[in-house]
Amino acid sequence: MRIGLTGTMSVGKTTLVKALQQHPEFENYNFATERSKYLNSLGIPLNFETTIEGQTIFLAERVTELMQENIITDRTILDVIAFTQCANKVSIIDSDAFEKYAKRFIFQYDYIFYISPKGISVEDNGVRETDVDYRNKIDETIQKLLLKHGPIYYELTGSTEERIEQILKTIKF
Repeated sequence: MRIGLTGTMSVGKTTLVKALQQHPEFENYNFATERSKYLNSLGIPLNFETTIEGQTIFLAERVTELMQENIITDRTILDVIAFTQCANKVSIIDSDAFEKYAKRFIFQYDYIFYISPKGISVEDNGVRETDVDYRNKIDETIQKLLLKHGPIYYELTGSTEERIEQILKTIKF
């Protein structure tokens, strides 16, 4: 089963993936979490300064995750498309072509869980963008992509523990 968490930055996706690692229902799963700090150390620009080349690397990471059997990841193809569309250094032509190509992988997820930023403040981890307007722009873009590309998704709310219960209930473990 391929499970992806989607949402803008600083909504608890990575925290949730790390918490799911502790649950026996997921003992045979692989877990993928953010590698932004590592990629940034290689000189790959992030957030609104990202490039089409940088986003291609992020897309390759997501596709590699989808090639695994049981995987839970804190990013999805939708996130990559959204960050590409919101990038200052990616032209509309490149962004549209990127979306057209990348969208073919969206339906490989068995479950997509969306986490809203409502009521959650931005935490600075030294890599992520902390600009609230940019965060909201990414969130709006992800929501539009969810509607546009039509994957079935589930919205998670509440604490990490409540989100885990919602995932377990949805998957029917």
